[in-house]
Amino acid sequence: MSAYPVLDQKDTRSGFGAGLHELGQKNPDVVALCADLTGSLKMDAFKKAFPDRFIQVGIAEANMMGIAAGLTIGGKIPYTGTFANFSTGRVYDQVRQSIAYAGKNVKICASHAGLTLGEDGATHQILEDIGLMRMLPGMTVIVPADYNQTKQATIAIADHDGPVYLRFGRPKWPVFIPADMPFEIGKAQRLIEGTDVSLLACGHLVWRALQAAEELAQAGVKAEVINVHTIKPLDAEAVLNSVAKTGCAVTCEEHNRHGGLGDAVAQVLTAHRPTPQEFVAVNDSFGESGTPDQLLRKYGLDTPDIVAAAHRAMKRK
Repeated sequence: MSAYPVLDQKDTRSGFGAGLHELGQKNPDVVALCADLTGSLKMDAFKKAFPDRFIQVGIAEANMMGIAAGLTIGGKIPYTGTFANFSTGRVYDQVRQSIAYAGKNVKICASHAGLTLGEDGATHQILEDIGLMRMLPGMTVIVPADYNQTKQATIAIADHDGPVYLRFGRPKWPVFIPADMPFEIGKAQRLIEGTDVSLLACGHLVWRALQAAEELAQAGVKAEVINVHTIKPLDAEAVLNSVAKTGCAVTCEEHNRHGGLGDAVAQVLTAHRPTPQEFVAVNDSFGESGTPDQLLRKYGLDTPDIVAAAHRAMKRK
């Protein structure tokens, strides 16, 4: 039996919607803004319950970021909602100048990230967003693993003082993180303990890493699985403690291999403990239309790809 059985199948964007609604009941300073994608971002419950704290900006994402920055001046905690592509690439100047440079307490909540957006294709499947947001001084970057963790993260970031980028997705995905598992910004979670290879994953690929660990176990390989839900600030201690035992690492992410989790881990390893590392990520290309499973297979982000990367990493020890 799996150490993490599937509890349900839910999209992580619904975890955001549920967390936002619950947060609205607890914190009257929380306000929500949306760029004409209320249904897609699952913000309907918040809108219905708190119409005076919901702003429908329309298809004007740059304006939304400016309005959100302004709302913080009055002590509000604004949550912006749109697709990841429109939350970063389309509005990078506004995020940089009005939010990050100004140090505003805005929570940038980005759905439909990565390849698993699926059939909408390359123009919407942003694979560079983690890198874009990691490079902004003072920006916290969080990529939760499933519905439960996305809900937890949505609630947790309200208490964090400063700008946050919260990245989640569109497809229904296994729910496997127990709802009562503690979540702390900046603290990675060791899901499986192992001694042969460290699988460091974020987002949807945490589930794939768990599947890979099961396959590797059948071959006698003890893989350690770390859920690195916070990319910035990275839990360097968790990374270094893991590779000190295993001697090699595989980073797994639904993102370009440049600028994301893999680069963040590589920086830590290079500075503190040079270690063989393999990257399971999109190899410097744009995506295309297809189902989530088809795209993960084609672009080398599936369970067999993680297993193969683990074997390559172990050979390099």
